[in-house]
Amino acid sequence: MKLSFNRLITQGLKTWERHPAIPWVLSMAWILLISSLAFFWNLGNTGLLDETEPLFVEASRQMTITGDWITPYFNGVTRFDKPPLIYWFQAISFLTFGTHEFAARLPSALAGLALTGFCFYTLRYFGIPEQGWRQGTRDWEQTGQAEQKDKDVESVPPSQWQSWLVASLGAAMVALNPLTLFFGRTGYSDMLLSLCFSGTLFAFFLGYAQPEQRKVQERWYLAFYVLSALAVLTKGPVGVVLPGLIILAFLLYVGRLREILGEIRPVRGGLIFLAITLPWFILVTLHNGEAYINSFFGYHNFERFTSVVNEHGGPWYQQILVMFLGFMPWSVALPAAIAQFKVFQRQRWQKSPRSTHLGLFALFWFLIVLGFFTVAVTKYFSYTLPLMPAAAILVALWWSDRIVQGQIFHQTGNHLKLTSLLSIVIFLALAGATYYCPNWLNDDPSMPNLGVLIDQYHLNVVGAVIWGASAIAGIILLLRRQAYWLWGVSFLGFVTFLMFVILPALGIVDMERQLPLRQMAEAAVEVKAPGEKLMMITEGFEKPSLVFYTKQQVTFVHDSSQAISQIKKVEQKWNTNSVLLVVTDKSLKNSGLKPNQYQEIRQAGIYQLIRVPRAEVL
Repeated sequence: MKLSFNRLITQGLKTWERHPAIPWVLSMAWILLISSLAFFWNLGNTGLLDETEPLFVEASRQMTITGDWITPYFNGVTRFDKPPLIYWFQAISFLTFGTHEFAARLPSALAGLALTGFCFYTLRYFGIPEQGWRQGTRDWEQTGQAEQKDKDVESVPPSQWQSWLVASLGAAMVALNPLTLFFGRTGYSDMLLSLCFSGTLFAFFLGYAQPEQRKVQERWYLAFYVLSALAVLTKGPVGVVLPGLIILAFLLYVGRLREILGEIRPVRGGLIFLAITLPWFILVTLHNGEAYINSFFGYHNFERFTSVVNEHGGPWYQQILVMFLGFMPWSVALPAAIAQFKVFQRQRWQKSPRSTHLGLFALFWFLIVLGFFTVAVTKYFSYTLPLMPAAAILVALWWSDRIVQGQIFHQTGNHLKLTSLLSIVIFLALAGATYYCPNWLNDDPSMPNLGVLIDQYHLNVVGAVIWGASAIAGIILLLRRQAYWLWGVSFLGFVTFLMFVILPALGIVDMERQLPLRQMAEAAVEVKAPGEKLMMITEGFEKPSLVFYTKQQVTFVHDSSQAISQIKKVEQKWNTNSVLLVVTDKSLKNSGLKPNQYQEIRQAGIYQLIRVPRAEVL
């Protein structure tokens, strides 16, 4: 097998030398394939997911209606949670493709595609620099050639093909993990932030690593300032503060801070940054004054870091756990991937060429993002998304080394064996958890039949078979001392699980959780009388998708005991003879409304649409 593998690599490189466009064509096909699976396949086939996605999407739709591209609005109220870039992109998508779910999510999917390509490009050129393989090449010449019995097979230094391998692995890992999948397929701002945030760091490193090419370096540093400005327009100050901390810590470690400050031209770059970011911040402040400053900078930035916001609290280790689960199945290799960098050998790193520093840079990126949001008091699972590209780089570098050492140098190591054993255990745990998950999925009152439907469609059995087969394949590879191919088992297992379990399960979740709300919205639009207002008793989080699908303002009542008084206020304020009310059995019972005080119109899932005449509640 090793001999045939060497021959395959040799013949492949010969072909690539004659046709240098072939590897790039294949690479683009690979990026498009994994991105299509991760981000575009069935992108618009499910409705907006309450409770957050419709907030972004409706605010973007409002921009297309009102023409106000400065102040975002949701349900008649200003929405200062995020800067405008995601709203602008979604609004442009609506104007181009129409107002629907696919258009709402297209900016996130395109951001995922761009991030995958950016990661591939950076790893291709700086994942395996030639300088780092000088010793490896000598080992290859001394051992690889001597062991070859087929004189027609030429020796091929690993650095000539490992750069394509590590780039392909990194691209797959950055796209195909649960956290990136979720945000790349929904209309949140987080995938766009991940692109701008990661692009800022990628652009900086691509400039940093090419000091001998001044014009190329200047272009990348310019992209660094532009992308950091776009990150701020996506998320706010964290879009520049956190990348700045990463770069500062990295440069202090390698002892190049003063040198790089002279290269990046901070005055010019700062002016470019301000020219892109300041106009909107000035205009939105002029339009809204202190209300914007207190809400955006005070509540949504400072308070999120220092206190729990929107009930998103959790234990100190929550983000570490989210990172581990969100980067599955690749996160199993993270401890070994981190250990491969001798961070305590600072002098060695300081003396090594800049082009060899990508892994070290990714390590600073990974640790600082994880540490920053571990310290932050507000815990939300999206906060770890910007460290996924760094994790992908670290693990891709580690796996590519394991493949080369196993296939070319015939070496394995304790880290590989331990990681392989842990991966097999994880596969078995996933098989068991998937098989028994229907027993745990019937507790959510918004989708009480989810577990029954998962079992009815046999998705739990399919998932258990996929991960069970992955565990068996892993055991076989381990016994045959070919555990370096376990990354392929992880890749195939995850892709198969995505295609045959995750995406069908999302359709079931939509059918159970979101379809009834869309049916309520459709019914409300059909039966709404002139001047009649729509209300909803939530008893928890609001369901903003009702606003998007009805295309009208909705009054949300959070305390069902106050429902009657709120209904009276709405009817008096708008001088309407009745209101439409979306309720559940529980919220209707707790509201105090009697059967003779309302008229039942339609029921779907756990929701009912009723009409409450004004005379009946006086």
